[in-house]
Amino acid sequence: MSETKLAANEYIKIRSNYLRGTLAEELTDVSTGAISEDSQQLIKFHGSYMQDDRDLRADRRKHRLEKAYSFMIRIRVPGGVSTPAQWLATDALCEKYGNHDFKLTTRQAFQLHGVIKSNLKRTIQEINQAAMDTIAACGDVNRNVMCNPNPHLSHIHAAALQAAQAISDHLTPRTGAYHEIWLDGEKVETSEEEVEPIYGKTYLPRKFKITIAIPPSNDVDIYANCLSFIAIAEKDQLVGYNVAVGGGMGMTHGAEETFPRIADVIGFCTPEQVVEVAEMVVKVQRDFGCRTDRKHARLKYTVQDHGPDWFLQKLNEYLGWSLQPVRDFVFENNGDRYGWVTDPLGNSHLTLFIEGGRVIDRPGQPMRTGLKEIAQVHTGDFRLTANQNVIIANVTPAQRPVIEALVEKYGLEDGKKRSALRLNALACVALPTCALSLAEAERYLPVLIDDLEKEIESAGLRHDAITIRMTGCPNGCARPYIAEIGFVGRGPERYNVYLGGGHAGQRLSKLYKADVPQSEIPALLRPVIQRYAKEREDGEKLGDFVIRAGIIAATVQGDDFHKNIVPCP
Repeated sequence: MSETKLAANEYIKIRSNYLRGTLAEELTDVSTGAISEDSQQLIKFHGSYMQDDRDLRADRRKHRLEKAYSFMIRIRVPGGVSTPAQWLATDALCEKYGNHDFKLTTRQAFQLHGVIKSNLKRTIQEINQAAMDTIAACGDVNRNVMCNPNPHLSHIHAAALQAAQAISDHLTPRTGAYHEIWLDGEKVETSEEEVEPIYGKTYLPRKFKITIAIPPSNDVDIYANCLSFIAIAEKDQLVGYNVAVGGGMGMTHGAEETFPRIADVIGFCTPEQVVEVAEMVVKVQRDFGCRTDRKHARLKYTVQDHGPDWFLQKLNEYLGWSLQPVRDFVFENNGDRYGWVTDPLGNSHLTLFIEGGRVIDRPGQPMRTGLKEIAQVHTGDFRLTANQNVIIANVTPAQRPVIEALVEKYGLEDGKKRSALRLNALACVALPTCALSLAEAERYLPVLIDDLEKEIESAGLRHDAITIRMTGCPNGCARPYIAEIGFVGRGPERYNVYLGGGHAGQRLSKLYKADVPQSEIPALLRPVIQRYAKEREDGEKLGDFVIRAGIIAATVQGDDFHKNIVPCP
């Protein structure tokens, strides 16, 4: 009987010597700005992707030049909490080595773009000197652990943040490759083979994402992630966490066996059990996740193939004890609360809108400079939200006037002037740097919102929060499949349009119309917006309305997206 053939990436990991490969040697090769295909896969585990500027491809091809290769570097920020010194370090790095701006991602991380290969090692070294790192920010491992960032939730938030950091630390790969390659760590010569106690030699079948939410806010979108912990409080005290597994957004156009999926809530654990539960969920996926087809390798397919009940039983076996029954909870929204809020201790927190998460100076909008000046005087911290915004957190009463003056000077609180639609918008980076992108997202969504705001204004909905998300490809990095209005790139200037996701991210949307030219999107949505304004019930959200009104049918788990499931061999 022939041996089962694994996906190509599995063999890359097997022969990589625990993620080393030939990365160190290739970084010194000055004959090209690129690295080999195998190294492109391995460098993800170290927190970087090789990219090229697709806007320049045609011209460089015309002049017979190599593509304009550079590297994106993702900096882990567990729970989204950064010190002012770390913010300043990131700002300096984007100026020194990058594109003079940096990105706040939908997973509460910093992201640098435009770092050329010759600067890659020194950039990562300086990131580590700022008490941050990039290890496991990408790759087939657990990535940045997300957590509700709102500090005004006091001790409950503090406990959740501590759990996020503990999980992140515990699930960080143990290989010495990162320190050897990037930090000039000493290579230990030993006859004993290196060991990854949690991941093993081939790590996970695909990427793994963990979040922690504090109801009633679902700002980290627990239903869109592999593993999530939902904080449960009784009498204002944290008693534990519900455990949710099997969420994920990615799919492939034309491949019905791929689909987005919302997570199943399967049990409850105490705060002391969180790290162990996280480890054992990872180990179940390590042992049972699909390694023959990378398009079927996420945890969501493991749960879908075997069922949530099977997964709970298997998890309990790995734990050696059983999760408790699910506790009651309610989510009300998945957006951010903008403006100032003061906590019971008297400290203030300011949430600022960062369109597309891009921290950049534009003509008349020196946002990056303004935030840099705040970081130079701020004594609290910065909280990155899962909606690509930032909270200037823990501002003392004495310091608040100083921060307010800088916010006013640089026009940073212009979110007050924005429509609720824009304030609830997310977009992935897409073109020109993402190699997978089929259409624009970050650069186009603000333009589309300009057009949609005309419809919103005329319908009297300027202050009504509607979640709207756009991605340049079907991988769904901005989580469009749970938005009330979602756009997924189909080709240049063409999108699939989805409607009906839950306002709190608790329900999948449904395909409303495929392959829509971007010029036709406002006209397509105009009658939906007008009907919503006229026919909605009191307090009814757009996602609920389009289902009740019959504009689309309700989507439930197992419906529409995943009709033709092919279990992993």
